[in-house]
Amino acid sequence: MGKSQKKRAMRRHNPVRVPDSHLPKGLASAEESSSKTQAILPIIQKMEGTDAVERKWACVAVSNLIQNDPSTRRLLQGRNIVGALITRLTDSEEEVVIEAMGALRNLCIDGGYDICAEMYNKSILVPLRTFVPKLSATLSQYLAAPKDAPDNAQKLVYEFSDNVITVLWCLSETSNKALTAINEMKLMPFLMSFLAAREKIPLGPVTAAAQCLYVLTDDNYPAIADIRSDASYIACLMSIINPDESIQNSRTTEAADPRTVMLRVLASGILRNVSPIPPPSAASAIDIDKDIVLPQLQPVISSISLVKASTSALQLIEQQAASAPDIEKLSLKNTPKSDHKSQPEVELERLEGRLRTVQLTLEILTGACATLPDPDPHVPPDEDDEGDEDIADAEGDSEAPDIDVEMAVDGAGDTPAQALPPLVAPLLALIQPTTLSFPPLAAASPHPPTTSALSAVHLAALECLNNIFLALARGGAPCDVTEGRTVWDAVWAALGAVGTQTGLGQERRSAMWEVAAGVLWGVASVCRGSLEPNPAQLQALMALCDSATADAHLRVKCIGTLECLAMNRGAVFVDGNARIATYLLSMLPGSADIADVGTEPMLQAAASLIDIYADEGAPYDMNFRSGGFLARLAASIDGVKKAVRAIDRKREGGRELRRRGEEVRDNLVAFVEYRRGLGL
Repeated sequence: MGKSQKKRAMRRHNPVRVPDSHLPKGLASAEESSSKTQAILPIIQKMEGTDAVERKWACVAVSNLIQNDPSTRRLLQGRNIVGALITRLTDSEEEVVIEAMGALRNLCIDGGYDICAEMYNKSILVPLRTFVPKLSATLSQYLAAPKDAPDNAQKLVYEFSDNVITVLWCLSETSNKALTAINEMKLMPFLMSFLAAREKIPLGPVTAAAQCLYVLTDDNYPAIADIRSDASYIACLMSIINPDESIQNSRTTEAADPRTVMLRVLASGILRNVSPIPPPSAASAIDIDKDIVLPQLQPVISSISLVKASTSALQLIEQQAASAPDIEKLSLKNTPKSDHKSQPEVELERLEGRLRTVQLTLEILTGACATLPDPDPHVPPDEDDEGDEDIADAEGDSEAPDIDVEMAVDGAGDTPAQALPPLVAPLLALIQPTTLSFPPLAAASPHPPTTSALSAVHLAALECLNNIFLALARGGAPCDVTEGRTVWDAVWAALGAVGTQTGLGQERRSAMWEVAAGVLWGVASVCRGSLEPNPAQLQALMALCDSATADAHLRVKCIGTLECLAMNRGAVFVDGNARIATYLLSMLPGSADIADVGTEPMLQAAASLIDIYADEGAPYDMNFRSGGFLARLAASIDGVKKAVRAIDRKREGGRELRRRGEEVRDNLVAFVEYRRGLGL
């Protein structure tokens, strides 16, 4: 059962703020789908013109054009807008440089990896390298003598710094090449200076600096070493997490500015990234997960109602429609700022900020939940606060193949049931979709950023649940069956609301099912033999396993869940056991109706059948005897051996899969001999 882990290609808080996967590919398609095609050529021409006012206007126009409009963004990309804006970063007019940087920042945030990769390939780091030392020197000067700062200091230093740092943050997640180049810039003193001066400067650049630090310290040793080596950096991060202003008051704080909560969340995440913290820092004696991450972040995920957020967003969307700027009527004389927004847009961004804060919180908690201590079944939950060993850390084995392990619970009935962690209840609320969570089939959401943020929260909450139940299952003690049933029903309710639509633009729906399958397996494992699914749920799991888009890992999750369900000892579930066993047998070689599910799922099916029928005294063992399962398992042995021999150890994950295959092969041979010896 694989835990959810942070991966460089998937960890960004908003991989694509305004998704465009529902749109056809190609420049011609972009021209057809964009309503602003006629505005593009004048913008490109003015951006490359001799008039500085027109160049500035063109940069501003790009920011306004792409707002929540992926087709126009794609059209601009096809016209080399990225290259044109990077050229403007060396413009002779300072205001043109500022607006070009703002437009590039907005492209990064809205467009995701493709645009960031294009920026890196077109050498955006060259001008950025010159900006960083200049900004650092100017910031130091203004902080030392704020009264001497010119009137436009905020624009020149703080807003420009915000844009530069945000682009660096986004580029850091684009590729290892970009990350290596940014590591060479030695940004830690520059970024930490904003956090250190957070009480004197606006929140925007401070939060951007914290975001960049969080990304750079995520499994990136050069940045981790830089933070660890300076005790003042650790002290600064610890000071952001102020116990006298607990994040439990986040509801009031978020109403003022969600970035204040985001800053504390990011500080918690950075400290977790760089832990363990070496002496002589006082923080070296602190258990970061136990003493900072869990108590600081749990209130954040309890502080928001997604239903209310969705309702508010829909109301604001209606108001926004009446106040959208008309790019055709913008005058050169009265050019709006690139960050000009109506009040509904400001409120929508504030709402999105809250959702992104919750998403980031969940991502950090997911890592912490992967290292929850194994519970001692003999100690009540409120007393089990020390002395346990951590399970394998998520970052520590990030390169290992995601091979799932069986979780035996022999004798579990002799131990007391374990109460679920307090995180579970708020997580169950966060996995339930709202009316804005997923776009209509092959269409765009009425407000893509909100939809993207909501669906990302649902996914992150499911990933956190996955790791919680993995930790519980590894602990060995079953959870309270009533609580387990509550989680089981809540996950199925969420999946029912998600639906099974597939196609362009529906990738998040598929991702929900994939992650939820892991949660279902975890719940079924800790409640092994106690859950009785309805026929529709069994059918859904089998259909998910059989779907053409299912990969080996998803199939293994479905098979593992079915195994746990098949072990229900209730007399009324004997037929359900037979249905599951017949389905699993169809995956084995030698079956007349064999399904080509792949080697790893086939091995999981064989292992599951062995576990299900390991106890010949179980009430459902009658199915094994009357259905001739022994003969069918025996007939599969040669095919299993052949499949195991064919596993290529040189392929990624091949060595571990071969070891797993050999184990299943040997167990299958021994199991057939054992059952034959019983003579039943």
